[in-house]
Amino acid sequence: MLREVSKKRALPLLGQLTRGLSASALPEQAYDPQTSSSPQPAPFSYVPPGRNHLFVPGPVNIHDRVLRAMNVPGQNHRDPWFAQFFKDCLEDTKLIYGTKEATPFIFPGTGTGGWESALCNTLSPGDKVICFRYGLFSHLWIDMMQRLGLDVITVDRPWGEGADEAILEDLLRKDTEKKIKAVCVVHNETTTGVTSDIGACRKAMDAASHPALLLVDGVSSIGALEFRMDDWRVDVAVTGSQKALSLPTGLAFVAASPKALEAMKSAKLKRVYYDFADQLRTNPSGNVPYTPSLSMLYGMRESIKMLREEGMENVYARHHRLAEGARKAVEGWGLKLLCKNPRWRSDSLTVVETPAGIDSNKVVKAAYAKYDLSLGIGLTQLNGKVFRIGHLGNMNELMLVSGLAGAEMAMIDAGVPIVPGSGVSKAIEYWQQTSAVIKTRESLVA
Repeated sequence: MLREVSKKRALPLLGQLTRGLSASALPEQAYDPQTSSSPQPAPFSYVPPGRNHLFVPGPVNIHDRVLRAMNVPGQNHRDPWFAQFFKDCLEDTKLIYGTKEATPFIFPGTGTGGWESALCNTLSPGDKVICFRYGLFSHLWIDMMQRLGLDVITVDRPWGEGADEAILEDLLRKDTEKKIKAVCVVHNETTTGVTSDIGACRKAMDAASHPALLLVDGVSSIGALEFRMDDWRVDVAVTGSQKALSLPTGLAFVAASPKALEAMKSAKLKRVYYDFADQLRTNPSGNVPYTPSLSMLYGMRESIKMLREEGMENVYARHHRLAEGARKAVEGWGLKLLCKNPRWRSDSLTVVETPAGIDSNKVVKAAYAKYDLSLGIGLTQLNGKVFRIGHLGNMNELMLVSGLAGAEMAMIDAGVPIVPGSGVSKAIEYWQQTSAVIKTRESLVA
């Protein structure tokens, strides 16, 4: 179960991401019959009526309010108005982390850039770190650690399970010389539909009386699942704009605890673009070290405004209800979740195993080809074995029920022996019984 990774870096497996990739990953291409030399329309050039039904665990559906907020002309971020605007942007992000103490940063980039910032600003070459591996994204973060020159203790877990707190505590207790400098955990692994318990990881670290930093990938959890940065004493938390914040891809959000900022003073890993120091030198005055993505910042503020209006506890509850409905559907289909243990089941997405002998890629391809429905493929070693239904961010019951209905039709097309309506009916029954009146519409049912 446990092994220490050698100096030889792990295979990144990036090439395997495209194995069996569905057509949903291909861009729409405009076709002009007057300029095209081809007698046939280009592949994927026809845009069908209605909307694409997007049910992958990121990118996610963007609310109309956010789209409107982003529709702004070009502006100069060096004009006087920007300083207060950007300081407000930074302050707004504290809501999604559940923090009052951490210092937030916003980088033009992606969650992968956030990973790098967490490592490079707190650690030095040769530092020993622990990371659990139970899916592609935890694997890729480990690969990054090795390529940066860190000494990684990899704890391999079955794909479908999460971080084991007992193993973590045991490792830390055995580290009597306190050589382990950081514990790194992917909170929500979108490869497998697994959510690890960060609060329990912190308790394990405390039980071992270990001073290691706690670095958390919250890319597909922060803003959707319960996250208590201050309570769990997370030292660096990372997320991306295209997940629970329901924005386009393009911003990396990072928050660092006072302990992490202290570690930065002695960290020796090279950093330039993702250097906290450049942000700390400019952000307090409402400035930035390089050109910001203004339209994205406008969208971010509107998205967080919507989360605040809903209330974060309600946001967490909504994601749980949606996920429970999806799980009821899987049960109705007579299929199995990849994640067998309820304690680790994700509220961001549901990963469904297809029956033996049925290629899950056929489900994903049929969904896109026939119903304009985008589902997630099985990644790397799960390719052909599972498909993924994302339900995070801007999502409600009626949106998700359409995705479940489309998944039913696509599964039947692919030869999965299910009864039409068997899963959708279970989800509908659960949601109807647990639904509540939308806030401020109570008078309509009084």
